[in-house]
Amino acid sequence: MTHTTVKLTFEQYLEYDDGTDNRYELCDGELIPMPPESKRNIWMSLWLMYELAQMVERRLVFPTNCCELQVIGKTQNRFPDLVVIREEHLIEPEKRCTITLNMPPPRLVVEVVSPYRNQKDENYKRDYIEKRQQYEQRGIPEYWIVDPQARLVTVLLLINGRYQATEFTGNQRIVSRIFPELELTAKQVLEAR
Repeated sequence: MTHTTVKLTFEQYLEYDDGTDNRYELCDGELIPMPPESKRNIWMSLWLMYELAQMVERRLVFPTNCCELQVIGKTQNRFPDLVVIREEHLIEPEKRCTITLNMPPPRLVVEVVSPYRNQKDENYKRDYIEKRQQYEQRGIPEYWIVDPQARLVTVLLLINGRYQATEFTGNQRIVSRIFPELELTAKQVLEAR
């Protein structure tokens, strides 16, 4: 774990550079190194990116760890597995892709759940509880939780400030408010071929 001598603000975090390619989450002012993603999670995110990029301008779809999102809570930033941003997020393309609290939220965030032992496991709690709360507070209109282990795709739609979840399995067609023309099933996303 990287420890800083003083607690960093989010602005200081944005300026931080330790000369490595490491990515960090800022948690209570401390830098927490992010472990590398699994091949499976990266591939599922990339596959879904290719599918969604057929329905929206390609430069608005960012895969694993390429776009960071400032959130409210103990952990103050997240690197979603897939993000569909808005045109206004491209204003400063030469800077790092960070969507701060003073910017509109992205249109869609997708997280692919890393393997977990049970619902008390950190990987499970992070995507199903912590990120759900943070993305809801952030006002992200649609959040997908892709869970290869449970063979489940959960689509959360923001309605009156709260997420309402619909679960999709097998050959059920995923229903998306952001992408109403989407013709993918849960099985296609989970098998990512």
